[in-house]
Parts: sequence; C-alpha cells; structure tokens
Amino acid sequence: MERKEFLKSLGAGAAFALTFPCVQGCSKDEVPGNIVEEPTGVDFTIDLNSAEAQALTNNGGFILKDLVVVARNLEGEFIAASQVCSHQMYDQVRFVDQSGGIFYCDVHGSRFAQDGTPLNQVDSNPAKPIKVYNVEQEGSTLRVFE
Repeated sequence: MERKEFLKSLGAGAAFALTFPCVQGCSKDEVPGNIVEEPTGVDFTIDLNSAEAQALTNNGGFILKDLVVVARNLEGEFIAASQVCSHQMYDQVRFVDQSGGIFYCDVHGSRFAQDGTPLNQVDSNPAKPIKVYNVEQEGSTLRVFE
C-alpha cells in the first residue's frame, strides 16, 4: 500500500484524533499562576545575609516566601504584602518599579500601593486592597508577621 492510500484509509476519524489535542491546547487562554487562598497566620523570618535574601540587597528587589511578597522599596525600606491578588485570587502579585514602586498582578493588571490600596479597577467589581504585613528588622534578621 502506498503512503497516499494508507493516509486515505485512515479517514477523518484519525485526522481528528491527531489534530484535536493541538486545537484544544492552542485554543485555551493560559493564565499564569494558581488560584489560592490568601495566607493566614503569617509569621516568619528571613536572614538578610542568606542566598534567599539576595534580591533584597537592592532597592526595588523582592522575594516570594510562603505566598508573601517581601520587597525593599525604592526608598530602601522593607515592606511585605500578600502574593495573592484580591481581584481573582491568583498568586501572581509582585513588586515592580512603577509609579514609585507598587505591587502588581500581571494576570489582569491589578495595581496596589505599598499600603495595599488598590490603584485601579480591572472590571466592574469594586477593587479590594491586598493584605499588607508588618515587617521588623533586628540586625540581619527580618521578621514578617500579621
């Protein structure tokens, strides 16, 4: 049997079986991150001299730990907020160097001031603040807590 005849004999069913996974995979709007619960009972420390804290040596740097964004703002102060966006609960909030330094979720473009106040509305629902945590530095240890 020649190749052309073989392919003809497979028919539409085989063609569908071969192409359906691609069509299905290609048509989804993939959203980065996961939908999660906002963290509760937050209370942890970070050794500022550790490799984990390397990004916190520079103003504007941040790290993610236990669903919390810990950042060194543009003025050099440590701040911390929930990594979980109040808009649709995606774990994609990061600290970015925009408008003097803000918390930003790239899933739908939610923006929050350093005190957690929403800076924009991304749909018809009223914007809600994100949770901001206390930070306390003692020597080279940074404590983040509720």
